[in-house]
Amino acid sequence: MDAYSEIIHHAVEAAGRSVVKIERLDAHRKITGTGSGFFFSSDGFLFTNAHVVHKGQYFNVMLHDGSTYPATLVGEDMDADIAILKASAFDFQVARLGNAHDLQIGQLVIAIGNPLGFQHTVTAGVVSALGRSLRNEHGRVINDLVQTDTALNPGNSGGPLINFKGEVVGVNTATIQGAQGLCFAISINSARMIAAELMQYGKVRKGYLGVLLQQITLVPRLRTALQLKNRTALFVTGVEEHSPAAKAGLQDGDIIISFNETMLETADALFRQLSREKIGQFQFMKVIRQNQVLELRITPAEKQAA
Repeated sequence: MDAYSEIIHHAVEAAGRSVVKIERLDAHRKITGTGSGFFFSSDGFLFTNAHVVHKGQYFNVMLHDGSTYPATLVGEDMDADIAILKASAFDFQVARLGNAHDLQIGQLVIAIGNPLGFQHTVTAGVVSALGRSLRNEHGRVINDLVQTDTALNPGNSGGPLINFKGEVVGVNTATIQGAQGLCFAISINSARMIAAELMQYGKVRKGYLGVLLQQITLVPRLRTALQLKNRTALFVTGVEEHSPAAKAGLQDGDIIISFNETMLETADALFRQLSREKIGQFQFMKVIRQNQVLELRITPAEKQAA
């Protein structure tokens, strides 16, 4: 086996047995949809996508060896497309969760899931971009996405995106219909924060700004001229009408470098700042506009459930 194949093989060996097929059932125990998920704790908690489990009455999870167990829904966040299930399974592997902050554009990533019902299918690709925002089919914005050209199909939703060590760096969530090589995964850092809220409160309460973002690398000349410590920052690709961002004067093309006096280099760092305590409390945000640093005053609103 060549070196490239060995890397993928060992990564899949490290994570593959944590991946399950999820069946969503209605009140009559009829299967109404399938997807993927993976164990992240030894007591049977799983990550998956909210759209995989939404409106389901009952759930089954099928392990790598074909054994099937019932599962219950702990909570779901439709805005972030993350849900948590708890299964009564045993003899399963727990996935190791990595750090999406360490991802680099061009880095090898691997997806494991159940596309179109084909269990434990493996595909590989590279990280195409980081810190993306994407508007889902319901018009809601999902933030802090890892863009990849790793092939995803219906049924991959909720499965893990792993690095060469077999560590989970994202939860696969979406493709763009009609496009090739445009696939997205929710950053595992954001997924962990959402999981903590769901497991503690059963729902997620978070601040909302109303911006679409892309993580970019700041050129050395700009960093030097403005005396910035940031190596990366958040480029604003869109501002929603009547949103807190629009009211604060944020504009398309602005580059966000700090929030509440905290340097921002990733979308995850911004969303960590938008905790429930920040709702309704004004904060200061620094942005670069036309090669100048401006300070804006912004008041996060509570994000309403989808």
